[in-house]
Amino acid sequence: MKGDFKMKIAFLGWGSLIWSPGKLRITGLWKKDGPLLPVEFARISKDWRLTLVLYPDASNVQTLWAYADCEDLQEAIDNLANREQTSKNNIGFVSIPDNRSQCNVVPEILPRIKLWAKQKELDAVVWTDLPSKFVEKTNMELNENNAVKYLLELKRMDCKAFQKAKEYIRRAPEQIETKFRKRIRQEFGW
Repeated sequence: MKGDFKMKIAFLGWGSLIWSPGKLRITGLWKKDGPLLPVEFARISKDWRLTLVLYPDASNVQTLWAYADCEDLQEAIDNLANREQTSKNNIGFVSIPDNRSQCNVVPEILPRIKLWAKQKELDAVVWTDLPSKFVEKTNMELNENNAVKYLLELKRMDCKAFQKAKEYIRRAPEQIETKFRKRIRQEFGW
């Protein structure tokens, strides 16, 4: 009987998954009424871009979501981990039928996501759960001014990372209007 149960699963997104899903298996378009979550331009990624992640001190923004084109939670987790080129430990999830969940970065959001999933009649929700790494990579406290300072340093170095960071920030969904994004817009006009 267990093998016959087909889950209705959603992916949450706020950054490049929206405009560049790659091999992420979604059905239909991204919907703009995802749960309100604390998201900010707080991560220095592998290619030195400043990217959006869940962050405990961030203001809540309306995330996006899309149906997963799979009916097995582990398959959805593996698919997102593959798309993000990360381990399954960096993938958050809630599973309503068996009340399982994982969220390492901001565990306080789990009840909110569970409630949202039940309202949308979903069985499971999966999202990227990567840590910030801003402080580790820059030796600066994470705040709006230091995010701008970091971007100015990339610009000064005249490197591809600055162009990639600029493209990422510009392409982020409009509704992901964070405190840092407002400050970056003031400085750079993006």
